[in-house]
Amino acid sequence: MNKEIIIILVEPQSPGNIGMTCRAMKNMGFTQLRIVKGCDRFDSEALKFAVAARDLLESASVYPDLASAMADCTLTVGTTRRHGKYRQEILSPAEVAGRLKDQIAPDGRAAIVFGREDSGLTTEELSLCRWHATIPTSNEYGSLNLAQSVLLFCYELGKASESAGGGRPLELAKSEEMETLFAHFSNTLNKICFLNEQNPAHMMRTLRRIFFRANLDSREVTVLRGMLTQIDWASSEFDGRKRS
Repeated sequence: MNKEIIIILVEPQSPGNIGMTCRAMKNMGFTQLRIVKGCDRFDSEALKFAVAARDLLESASVYPDLASAMADCTLTVGTTRRHGKYRQEILSPAEVAGRLKDQIAPDGRAAIVFGREDSGLTTEELSLCRWHATIPTSNEYGSLNLAQSVLLFCYELGKASESAGGGRPLELAKSEEMETLFAHFSNTLNKICFLNEQNPAHMMRTLRRIFFRANLDSREVTVLRGMLTQIDWASSEFDGRKRS
């Protein structure tokens, strides 16, 4: 399973943390690192802390935003320390590992996404991810170093991959396909005045949770987009007024 899992760092602020992340990944047999903007990964501090994992540092890919970094992934996990309105089902690293073992397809890709050292992932970035996860820590001091967090997730993922797999994995739609679907939903629902003009993101986050739980495949995404296209056509003369 290790080769299908990608570690994504969003705007890392410390070159040393990037280097230590590479070392943690290599310790556990993970080789694919993607970085969304952030500091210089070739800074001397990054090279120093990577030690024998400089090859991961050099082969890492850099992206302009999170959506493009995980566009080809079918399963995406956003990590967070905070719970709240849009962070309802929070998995542990072991639970994430168990789900990935059962659901990732042989030719599929999964991404574990880690946020900025000081502020983590934004609510908008987390909404792009199918699942959310956290590492249970002490209430007195819950902050973990970025590389430590990566190491703990990689350890659980590696341990799960050693156990026997279950049934046939799901052939899930890729993140890029899901984002296209959500954009189509947003446009159509705006057109028929279903979304609140002042806060359309609120309802869209609810719809994201519904359809992420549904584990849609590519064909099902196509069916839903066909339905939305028909709604677009049928509502082409809608004047924006709700009927009683």
